[in-house]
Amino acid sequence: MLKKIQEAKQYIEEAAHPQARTAIVLGSGLNGFVHHIQEDCRIPYAAIPHFPVSTVAGHAGNLVFGKLNGQEIMVMQGRFHFYEGYSMQQVTFPIRVMKALGVETVILSNASGGMNPDYRVGDLMLLRDHINFFPEHPLRGKNEDSLGPRFPNMGEVYDPVLLDKAEAAAKAHGLRCHRGVYIGVQGPTLETPAEYQMYRLLGADCVGMSTVPEAIVCRHSGMKCLGLSVITNVFNPLHAATDTHEDILEAGARMEEQLIAVVKDVISR
Repeated sequence: MLKKIQEAKQYIEEAAHPQARTAIVLGSGLNGFVHHIQEDCRIPYAAIPHFPVSTVAGHAGNLVFGKLNGQEIMVMQGRFHFYEGYSMQQVTFPIRVMKALGVETVILSNASGGMNPDYRVGDLMLLRDHINFFPEHPLRGKNEDSLGPRFPNMGEVYDPVLLDKAEAAAKAHGLRCHRGVYIGVQGPTLETPAEYQMYRLLGADCVGMSTVPEAIVCRHSGMKCLGLSVITNVFNPLHAATDTHEDILEAGARMEEQLIAVVKDVISR
């Protein structure tokens, strides 16, 4: 693992000379964020040693470096998912590389299904906590002490200061915004009505197939983390869900400009 991290780090440093202390992971339908960056360098994932390759529509598969509001940032234009067949170590490998490159803060965005009856399509949920419902764990196996502790404390995965800044930014831009609990599940099937009801009973406000493994590794690595969920579909117990992945991508794209405004504001703050 350490050798792979160093090889990926060395390649990126030679190609991009990164100075970023903030990194952003873009979820489904949010690839257009990179058009707002004063771009310095773009590296396809396929070119980076040991990086997986995105196989899902809506995930472009580039590591982009540049400036946003005068701040150096690193952007993952698309992420990797457990359901694609990757191991948890592969899914979270880019987070390890970010840490090695000097990143201190990671903003994780995703598209998710709302279960809280107060949520509507187009709302923004800030992750105050999560439930890990994946069948595998990114820290399973022998711990490498140089990367983080064997038993990281998960009492405050999502940085409270960043949460306050994001909430203030969302309100400033007139967005309906909530703080809630995200449950991360394996996928790739969308949820059955019974599953939606079970996840809600467990205390989750929205559900998705990403973010939790990355947040765990951020915590393990000692990086600050902010999680942003765009509510792209909402469970209605009175009607069977008919949403498709294309519907989710479309809803995410409609929210793109507002999410960009919030992230810009958070970075400025």
